[in-house]
Amino acid sequence: MDDRLLIQLETRVKPFVKWAGGKTWLSSKLNGFLPVSFNNYHEPFLGSGAVFFSIKPPNRSFLSDINPDLINTYKRIKRSRSLIEKHLEGFENNEDNYYRLRKEKSDDKVFNAARFIFLNKTCYNGIYRVNQDGEFNVPYGHNKNAPIFETTNLRSVSKALQFARIYCQDFSKVLDRLEHNDLVFLDPPYTVAHNNNGFIAYNQNIFTWADQERLAVVVTKIQDKGAKFILTNAVHESVRNLYKGVGKRFEIFRHSTITSKIEKRRLISEYVITNCV
Repeated sequence: MDDRLLIQLETRVKPFVKWAGGKTWLSSKLNGFLPVSFNNYHEPFLGSGAVFFSIKPPNRSFLSDINPDLINTYKRIKRSRSLIEKHLEGFENNEDNYYRLRKEKSDDKVFNAARFIFLNKTCYNGIYRVNQDGEFNVPYGHNKNAPIFETTNLRSVSKALQFARIYCQDFSKVLDRLEHNDLVFLDPPYTVAHNNNGFIAYNQNIFTWADQERLAVVVTKIQDKGAKFILTNAVHESVRNLYKGVGKRFEIFRHSTITSKIEKRRLISEYVITNCV
């Protein structure tokens, strides 16, 4: 049996990192937006990879993100999963070890991948944030029982990545490899807050409104090439105006998960804009 079919038949593959804005919640709703068939799959804002792992595309996949630490981790899991696990088994989940690892610098790409996973799973709320020097600076999450990794799932993640090409690059590069009837899933950092609540101060620094406008141009070019796209974004008047006349727009409701306190989570909505349906 073809290895790709085996991956399709395996139990659900889960993201191996937590990611603010991740789309695990969307995975159960995807069937209503996916095209009946498509050729290659592209995801230029990879993050936790929740949609990729949910779809498990049967053909070639091109995965990318502009975050070099994240992309290094994907590449090492693809090639050196067992070595990453050995590092992770030796990391102790306590405050002293967290801050020691947070400061540590290394040229060992496998160690750096393990370090990235450990810090992601033990930091405050799974947030990825760096200072002006590019150093990760999120505080310890004080959850000594946080699950760092699952061997079975990490093995499935590695298998799924064997048929993917992984790049650290700007989202606009997706056009370089795009072919007719390919599928592109785009989940950019949200520059504006949900339901017309203004700009997001932190994300506006890493993904500006000018980037949103560049993205809208890329989406139009994807459509012009005869490819399919599924785009997520905040429900906001500026987003509606930006994508007026491009694909169909749907409003999907979900519970906010950015806070660790369940009682403070609220129902919010996000746009799914697509030319697949």
